[in-house]
Amino acid sequence: MATKQSKKAGEHHQNEILENPEILAESLGRGEAFLKKNSKVLGGVLAAAIILIGGILFFQISNQNQNETAQEDMFQAVYFYEQDSIDFALNGDGINPGFLSIVDEYPNTEAANLANFYIGSIYLSERNFADAITYLEKFSADDYLVQAKAYSLLGDAYLESGNLDKAISNYEKAASYEDNKYFTPKYLAKLAVAYEEAGQIQKAIDAYGEIEENYFESYEYSAARKHKARLEGLAAK
Repeated sequence: MATKQSKKAGEHHQNEILENPEILAESLGRGEAFLKKNSKVLGGVLAAAIILIGGILFFQISNQNQNETAQEDMFQAVYFYEQDSIDFALNGDGINPGFLSIVDEYPNTEAANLANFYIGSIYLSERNFADAITYLEKFSADDYLVQAKAYSLLGDAYLESGNLDKAISNYEKAASYEDNKYFTPKYLAKLAVAYEEAGQIQKAIDAYGEIEENYFESYEYSAARKHKARLEGLAAK
């Protein structure tokens, strides 16, 4: 009941303001005085909002333009990579930039992100494991095939560096990221090797067993059965 009375009182007050010119003028006067008194603050807030919105729009447009330019510049580097011209792919040929320049000149772009993947895989092939890890850790992708491959390459780099925990962690990510009959058994086989290297024999057996049970058409199937039987024999001793 009290709520209804309060609501009616509020409506009556609003109507009184709208219908009485003197009260309306007084109300508008108070509003004008408030704006005058706080004009600097309000102006500052408005200016800050405009700058913020403008900055976001500029960043988005600039980033899009940079990404398009970076992708164009990266075309030749990708070609060099596919032709096994690794030095040109990394450093450019004096005319066209390489992946390293793309990362430096166009940070925070999709092109630079992809360049990190290429750079990491190149350094891995050159057995420069520390730099391979640095660049592959910077890479991320929505494409599950490429992302899983990046995890696998990181696993290789960590395994070769002697960091079994990190190797296992990344192989696990690769094997479980998205099930794929072509690549998942490869990642499981690598995971099993890392498990065995770490002395986790039962987990290695389980990884080989997953290949045996779910990927019997894969290239890794026969080897997985053989290694699984070998490890089961070791575990039984």
